[in-house]
Amino acid sequence: MLIGIDHGNKQIKTAHSAPFTSGLKESDVMPFGKGVLEYEGQYYQLTDQRIPYHRDKTSDHRFFVLTLFAVAQEMEAQGMDTQGTQQIQLAVGLPPAHYGAQHRAFSQYFLGRGVVNFNYRDRPYSILINDVGCYPQSYAAAATIIRSLQDAPRALIVDIGGFTADYLQVKNGEGDLSICDSLENGVILLYNKIQSRVSAEQDILLDEAEIDAILMERVANTTPVLGDLVRRQAGEFVDDLLSTLRERGLELRSGPVVFVGGGSILLRRQIEASRKVRSPVFVDDIRANAKGYELLYRVSHSGR
Repeated sequence: MLIGIDHGNKQIKTAHSAPFTSGLKESDVMPFGKGVLEYEGQYYQLTDQRIPYHRDKTSDHRFFVLTLFAVAQEMEAQGMDTQGTQQIQLAVGLPPAHYGAQHRAFSQYFLGRGVVNFNYRDRPYSILINDVGCYPQSYAAAATIIRSLQDAPRALIVDIGGFTADYLQVKNGEGDLSICDSLENGVILLYNKIQSRVSAEQDILLDEAEIDAILMERVANTTPVLGDLVRRQAGEFVDDLLSTLRERGLELRSGPVVFVGGGSILLRRQIEASRKVRSPVFVDDIRANAKGYELLYRVSHSGR
């Protein structure tokens, strides 16, 4: 079974199951509540308190445990049989700027563990991860619409994620890894700025979910002053990000600029209002990277 997983600093996404926050609670004893995963004698539950930013996600076991949650939820979403040992092929990704240095270690992080047994929601799972494909995450999301970019001499992919905003230039549908980087301009930085400003000026403690709701206009009872403050901070954040891209010699007014990632979905209104991008294209599927990983895996293994 092929499972694409987007290991975001803010959320974990797969192709079919609901995204969840990249946060864990670990316990030596069985905790109260649903959604408990048991692995190697420890108990884990998902939490809205995300793990602090990890440039190297292989530094401890937590992202592997989050992977087990993702695998179980994806198998449930697809109605897969959990009896017996399931052979799993993982398709994962890294920011383009980190890809060259980290992709081998990230692939090995999941391999060589033999049969992995765990319980999730009182159901036993037995999996063997027998292959891992790792791909540049921005290009993976764009791969879901790559046919529309094949005739473009130049296109720019911008992936606004949790901690980083990654960019990658595409020429005639092919990614150019010589023109890519990861900027520490993800939405977590925006959350921190908004929370600090709102606390100082309004004496209100906003959490990230409340900020998301204001920016996505999903709340009707926010005071005009608070809503304007949050949206103004988001507009300034987007202007600064686009200006940084322009300073790096990236053209935003000639050729398509494809925005992917949860941050791009969240900040779409501010990106369109900035008038700094002539032809913005939005990939509105938050699961686009996970689906792109699966697509690239199938393409790269089609001749085997």
